[in-house]
Amino acid sequence: MRIVLADDAVLLREGLVRLLAEDGHQVVAAIGDGPALVEAVLRHRPDVSIVDVRMPPTYTDEGLRAAITARSQLPGAPMLVLSQYVEASYAGDLLADGSGAVGYLLKNRVARVGEFLDALHRVARGATVLDPQVVAQLLAGQRRDDALGALTTRERQLLALMAEGHSNTAIAERLVVTASTVEKHIGNVFAKLGLPPDDARHRRVLAVLAYLRA
Repeated sequence: MRIVLADDAVLLREGLVRLLAEDGHQVVAAIGDGPALVEAVLRHRPDVSIVDVRMPPTYTDEGLRAAITARSQLPGAPMLVLSQYVEASYAGDLLADGSGAVGYLLKNRVARVGEFLDALHRVARGATVLDPQVVAQLLAGQRRDDALGALTTRERQLLALMAEGHSNTAIAERLVVTASTVEKHIGNVFAKLGLPPDDARHRRVLAVLAYLRA
């Protein structure tokens, strides 16, 4: 894959360049600030971009905002955002356009190379991937709207796995059920969340977005 990498920490950036090269990918641009990210994405149109949330000058959410800006100018541009801390609102901001192909991982996930590369590939293919710790925090929260409150325990489990970006086949393996059972549960989730029949990927994104906003 052709990849744009944005992180102001030189050591991490160079380490990721080497890791990605060893996995057979090409980093077409490695930059350290938000405006450079937007420019690189529009210029190179990469298969996926890896973006640190916090970059100069304020080190708050410049990377996230740049990723959203890039996607507004190049709709659907795949973005995998890395963060030092769990911040569910960041994931919600990324998902807001409903087009998928986004991921939100904690930086320590990079050390688990296999998981990191798997998430990167899934985002590049159009999936939505949230760090398991983000999903765990959402599950621990007490606030739930009426629609999510109507979901069964099994349907909540399935929605959490959807939020982590797992395919129907992977969900079936995790829950030790058949693929047809997973499809039935997903249909129930869509119905209870009021998501009409449409593009399946789009509905998955909307379901995860509803989950984040609850």
